[in-house]
Amino acid sequence: MKARILLACLIVLLAPGVVRAQFSGDVIGMHDLGPGSKSPTTGARPDFCLYCHAPHSGIAGLAPLWNQTLSTQSYQTYTSTTEVNKGAQPVLGADSNLCLSCHDGTVAPGQTVVYGKVTMSGSMYNTDVFGTNLQPSHPFSLALPLKDSIDLIPSLVSQGKTGDPTIQLINGNVECTTCHNPHVQAKDLVSQNFLVRDSVNGQMCLACHDPTRTMSGKVNPLAGWATSIHATAANKVTQLANVGTYPNVAQNACISCHATHNAPGPARLLRGPNEQDCVACHSGGTNISPPAPNVFAEFAKTGHPFPAGTNGHDASEAVLLNNNRHATCVDCHNGHASNQVTVFPPPPVIRVSQNGIPGISATDGTTIIDPAVNQFENCLRCHGSSSGKAVNPMYGYLPARVVSAGDPLNVIPQFSPSSTSSHPVTHDRTSALTQPSLLANMWNLDGTTQGRLMGNRIFCSDCHNSDDNREFGGTGPNGPHGSKWTHILERRYEFSQAPAPGQPITNLFPNPDLSTNGPYGLCGKCHDLPNQIMKNTSFLQHFDHINTGFTCSTCHTAHGMGATNGNISGERLVNFDANVVAPNGSNPISYSRATNTCVLTCHSVAHNPDGTVTGLNSPNRASAHPKKK
Repeated sequence: MKARILLACLIVLLAPGVVRAQFSGDVIGMHDLGPGSKSPTTGARPDFCLYCHAPHSGIAGLAPLWNQTLSTQSYQTYTSTTEVNKGAQPVLGADSNLCLSCHDGTVAPGQTVVYGKVTMSGSMYNTDVFGTNLQPSHPFSLALPLKDSIDLIPSLVSQGKTGDPTIQLINGNVECTTCHNPHVQAKDLVSQNFLVRDSVNGQMCLACHDPTRTMSGKVNPLAGWATSIHATAANKVTQLANVGTYPNVAQNACISCHATHNAPGPARLLRGPNEQDCVACHSGGTNISPPAPNVFAEFAKTGHPFPAGTNGHDASEAVLLNNNRHATCVDCHNGHASNQVTVFPPPPVIRVSQNGIPGISATDGTTIIDPAVNQFENCLRCHGSSSGKAVNPMYGYLPARVVSAGDPLNVIPQFSPSSTSSHPVTHDRTSALTQPSLLANMWNLDGTTQGRLMGNRIFCSDCHNSDDNREFGGTGPNGPHGSKWTHILERRYEFSQAPAPGQPITNLFPNPDLSTNGPYGLCGKCHDLPNQIMKNTSFLQHFDHINTGFTCSTCHTAHGMGATNGNISGERLVNFDANVVAPNGSNPISYSRATNTCVLTCHSVAHNPDGTVTGLNSPNRASAHPKKK
């Protein structure tokens, strides 16, 4: 009873920046350090208020009658490349310094000024001890005046007010007591962390951070939050997932990915650095129910490369990834805006799972489009004009095209509308030539059911996709996360290779399987192999070449003609692999669609300018490559 009377007196005396409201009963929770309490740290004194306060003779000049020995440590304050407000050392005796007198771990609880050292037992939870490194904790005690930012509520800087009267700045600054009331543990009955209000659905975060704010010339990184999957998903989460204290994703909201104190990530309070922030929910298992697609199982195949060593991701990095090759989840997905794909609209518009992600224009390869409108724009962050691209052996064999731009890994000129021929990714299909092999619908992965209607465009992900993706009938996640096939291709796509250009290749595919599981499975997704290609409806030698073991890649480039050459006209993506074919004597490698003649040596067979062929197992025919009627 005496303790409660003393507590009531102290409430009247406490500084207004510390106490938010009157209360009754024993609500102090874990801050009751008296014997027999539920706190992990308990002391011999029964009057629990006196561990922090003294009714007389507290530290001179300090409200609220402070009794705990103050910490005089210097701290490493929070910094990030995207934060405009910088941390300052907490002022001695100010609200945050009072909290740190226990919570930095350098001064033990019970080190009172008035009563001396109180005998204590137990220890604080590790999560409650910050040490002197405040980098992984939400910034507080900031350098004043506060600076404005597009992701902050306007009144925060202009008026010194948050968007919620229960969440207040202290003397114009963010302090521990902005978010925490040290005298009431359970205003939020679920997250009993001395919060000043119920914070379900991210309400405390949204009191300062504004996803709806706009400023001319700036992009709000939080835009789209209110309708995003992470703000609305009712999937249940387990405590073992360590993604917050609430029972489902939507209620955890911001803290699904961000930890306000002692965050494991190096910046922006992430629960794990970069892609590791996503692993708790997107790697299968029982952490979340119903489960999200197991994306990390795809990365276990051959997938996009995570950062390693010096190629790390940072939220402030340039959109065009020059000499910084990596592919984290957030390079292609914005967790604040991303949504679940429930329908598959036709290309080229970016899928809702990539809402709010930036991209690069296919027109010039450098103009930033933020947010990206089309899927290919996001891919062009790495696969367009960026410098530092390299051939990575883990993706498999890469052909060397006879006609090539200066940068053969830059797909922009290959898909350009001015290209002699290309797959229609960045522009509509415009070829005047007939396409007899083109199917009306793409085949699903099973090769027996029809998928999306064949239109005038295709996505990058129509070819580069998880081999078990949901869009085309599988059970796995969509997109080029990883595949069992080379180059992160959705289906099998083989490459003929020779010991040297022009030398014989080994026929690996006698009587080839023309199904979706065969060596031509990727091309067979859109092109009718058995009824058109093998019946020579577009080229009278398709059947012979395929039965001899040649793959499509020997004669055709997959993306498009990235440059021009007077010897190769380039229609129908004909651009030979220079590792497989060689010149025919002094004649350069050439192809003319007008005469339907190629001049080269391939498989020890000479293709002559007059249309005849001579060499290995080849009859000397007057017209080996007759024109299609």
